[in-house]
Amino acid sequence: MQPEMTPTTALEDGETVLHSFYPSGSAYWRDHAWLAAGAMGCGMAILMLLGNPHVWTGAIGGLAAIAVRGFYLASDELKARWDLTETRLLGPQGRAVRLGEIAKIRKLGSAVQVVTLSGDKHLLKFQQDRDDTIARIERAKAVAG
Repeated sequence: MQPEMTPTTALEDGETVLHSFYPSGSAYWRDHAWLAAGAMGCGMAILMLLGNPHVWTGAIGGLAAIAVRGFYLASDELKARWDLTETRLLGPQGRAVRLGEIAKIRKLGSAVQVVTLSGDKHLLKFQQDRDDTIARIERAKAVAG
């Protein structure tokens, strides 16, 4: 079964979508480039520590692993959408967070992490402008009270 990557939670009476947050393809590929660089370095370091004379193959392995991951997940990750309403933040796979239940909003790489009062954590991944995403959620939270 294919996971639903857009909000499926029904809107309440009088509730409207104020803004939709979509992932950025450029942020997705930029993050994967950084992951690939790290994986390449780690692969080479591990082979060097093991005394392998072909250290360069660690770079090829690290790059290949992250490239396969990136291409495999892109079709799902780039479809994910979060909707901001007057009272809630609605996400993929039935996620729904009341604005009044948000304890913290913080940056985490190219993602925005929303932490609830009960400790639940949600990621709005691959945001082009994290500051704008945070500001919109905080404004809606302030208006909602």
